[in-house]
Amino acid sequence: MRKLTLILASTFALAANSIGYATEKPVIPEQDTPAAQVMLFGVFHFHNPGLDSVKSEVINVLTPNNQRYLEQLTSKLADEGPTHVLIECPPTYQKTINRKFNSYKNGNHDLSVNENQQLGFRIAEKAGLDKVLCYDERNVHWKGAELRDYMIKETPERKRTHDKLIEKIGKDTSLRHSTLSLGQLLQFHNSSKEDLDNMNLYIMENDIGAGKGFIGADAAASWWHRNFRMYANIQAKAQPGTKVIAIGGSGHTAILKTLLEVDKSRRAWDINNYL
Repeated sequence: MRKLTLILASTFALAANSIGYATEKPVIPEQDTPAAQVMLFGVFHFHNPGLDSVKSEVINVLTPNNQRYLEQLTSKLADEGPTHVLIECPPTYQKTINRKFNSYKNGNHDLSVNENQQLGFRIAEKAGLDKVLCYDERNVHWKGAELRDYMIKETPERKRTHDKLIEKIGKDTSLRHSTLSLGQLLQFHNSSKEDLDNMNLYIMENDIGAGKGFIGADAAASWWHRNFRMYANIQAKAQPGTKVIAIGGSGHTAILKTLLEVDKSRRAWDINNYL
């Protein structure tokens, strides 16, 4: 009887251990490293040489008021402790960026007008980072020229509609830049409405050439292809525990945000909380 009692006691002890009622202190696994945080900061090009399809006037970011705003904004972002700052330049340009950023940190370089330096250099320097990283992709290009040539020959009515829309966007953009503050412009370029409008520009002609070469779909895919590669460059830096700020034209960030939204390994860090 005593033997049976010992057997039963051992059995109950094993059962208790298996369902978490052991008397010994359980071993608590170490907490996982938090997922990477990624801020996609959409901007207009501070220095606009007129290379984009949409032609417009651009606000002067070098005025005293705008410089004060940029100083305050970049200080707020730097105070959040970003581990990486990424800017829209090709990785082949990294050595030049390194040289200019180091010169800026040492007080020997005046910031250029472009957003890479006005925002990227400022944030990284204030956050104590040793470099600013390029994440653009230039080996895949948007097939816009091919699409325009096709529309001229095959669908001239669509070309006229396209041109009218681009002209309207240019006028609307110039009006915003002449009436809104720099902060308001950055809020606009990071709004969900502007993101949708940006993506629509590359999907509204997707049907052109359907079944006959698919020039519209191929042009749209080429733009997404470039942005998929840009997002891959972001992912390579946005590893667990990091806080990444990626600055880029809002035509890019609109698409990059859709990729970040479905990326379960990373979570969005909203720029709109700081503008």
